[in-house]
Amino acid sequence: MKKVLLFLADGFETYEASVFIDVIGWNQVDGDGTTQLFSCGLRREIKSSFNQRFIVDYLVDEIDTTEFEALVIPGGFEEYNYFEDAYDERFLKLIRKFNAQSKLIASVCVGALAIARSDVLINRRATTYNKNVVRQKELESYTVNVINEPIVSDCNVITSWNPSTAADVAFLLLERLTSKEQSNRIKEIMGFKQVLTENLRQKWSQQSHWYHKSN
Repeated sequence: MKKVLLFLADGFETYEASVFIDVIGWNQVDGDGTTQLFSCGLRREIKSSFNQRFIVDYLVDEIDTTEFEALVIPGGFEEYNYFEDAYDERFLKLIRKFNAQSKLIASVCVGALAIARSDVLINRRATTYNKNVVRQKELESYTVNVINEPIVSDCNVITSWNPSTAADVAFLLLERLTSKEQSNRIKEIMGFKQVLTENLRQKWSQQSHWYHKSN
């Protein structure tokens, strides 16, 4: 079983988290059955943006990274104190452990900033929320090569622009964990249309091939 760890910070964006729960879950039930998702946080009860309450499966300090294949980091709202948890040293340490073991790390929106703050993205390509230049500038301040594209994949790390990219990142993650055919099958039975341009699909496929070849 390929286990995926979903980090929920206080103030996380509910939609950005939910697509990973669904895509990984659909593959577990109606796909090849090889994936399972678990949540973690800095405390048992987490409040999302807009103050919805969630109970996580694990605390960050309980995580054995060798048991997981991927780490997922949804973005969130500063107004709901997202960055207090996202920038907590306990979580940054977890990101470093996943990267040191060449595990997949996928983020949406400002989730990329936590990865950058952990120093994992130094001199690497990434993107983050594109509707506010402040976030792009912050990403750049961590010595990151900021790319003006909706989804950027650099080796084991996937970053993206905003909530609209969340489902595409989830399917790309599933592709990395299983295969392109399996990811497309789940996309089809979930009713998603092929909205990505052919050029982007080819580009991500090439990046995915590089990752599998190097591992």
